[in-house]
Amino acid sequence: MSTAPAKKDAPAKDVKSKDAKATPAPAVKAKPAKAAKLARQTKAPAAKRTKADATSPAAPRPLHSEGRLAQVLIAPIVSEKATLVSEKQNQVTFKVMRDATKPEIKAAVELMFKVDVASVRTVLQKGRVKKFGRSMGRRDHVKKAYVSLKAGQELNFSGEGA
Repeated sequence: MSTAPAKKDAPAKDVKSKDAKATPAPAVKAKPAKAAKLARQTKAPAAKRTKADATSPAAPRPLHSEGRLAQVLIAPIVSEKATLVSEKQNQVTFKVMRDATKPEIKAAVELMFKVDVASVRTVLQKGRVKKFGRSMGRRDHVKKAYVSLKAGQELNFSGEGA
């Protein structure tokens, strides 16, 4: 029994001596790391404002990929409510992907139909709980987009004026 406490005491003294020596070293290393981080943060905005960057021609970068925009619009919604909205307020209603954003929807409509979009409003319609035979189920959630067109712009899904 006397050997076990002796072994515990011996490493404990070594650990204390290592801790005493090790504590100043990390504290010294931490200060230059913080200083370097602060230097990088302060230099970053200055690096962005150089004259070489201002005079070089910037290539226009597309905001959204065309592949993504082609998938954003699922289908136009043709219903009584949608036709009333289109007649009165010059809006078109679409069923869109649930993770689509307003800028993506706007870009997709402008790309697909070659019209100018004034604004986009979205609605998340929750799926209704219904009985399917004996079991209860739920219809899928749907995201709708009400796209307001600028004055003089028109979309016609009936195919009459095409």
